[in-house]
Amino acid sequence: QVHLVGSGGGLVQPGGSLRLSCKASGLTFSTYAMSWYRQAPGKERELVAHITSTGDTTNYTDSVKGRFTISRDNDKYTVYLQMNSLKPEDTAVYYCNAHRVVIVPETYWGQGTQVRVSS
Repeated sequence: QVHLVGSGGGLVQPGGSLRLSCKASGLTFSTYAMSWYRQAPGKERELVAHITSTGDTTNYTDSVKGRFTISRDNDKYTVYLQMNSLKPEDTAVYYCNAHRVVIVPETYWGQGTQVRVSS
């Protein structure tokens, strides 16, 4: 059974930093691309950052470029999201996602971790 367990969220002041972690189990982690999504109240879930299975390519939504960094440790089955210079508009529930296409698409979601940016 696949589990993605996110952690590291919380309340932070504007300009502060947080690091989210997502630990995977029940899958061959190094064969999955990993992403972080977020969903703010009343808004649709959006892709924030993506990293390939090998970690050699990353992509970000424009609003977080230069502030957020996605990384992964395949030995630890963990993906990270370092978030710096946080803004109130970053407030959302953040979800990690594992995805690959072998014969059919496979997608798994974590349970979400709350990030609140407020003074």
